[in-house]
Amino acid sequence: MNNASAPTWRKSSRCSTSTCVEVATVGGAMLIRNSSTPAAPPLRISRKDWEGFLDAIVAGNYRD
Repeated sequence: MNNASAPTWRKSSRCSTSTCVEVATVGGAMLIRNSSTPAAPPLRISRKDWEGFLDAIVAGNYRD
């Protein structure tokens, strides 16, 4: 992948270490990676699945 088409990675503004979850949008997919290992292949999921995951977090489905 050349720099012109490289994904733009984002992470939480609350992340104060180098070990954070980063996400990028590529077409209809979301890429997810660990910021401490950026050369490792990212996890790729559909935007629909990503949105469902975020909805579940907001709904409190992952609370202890």
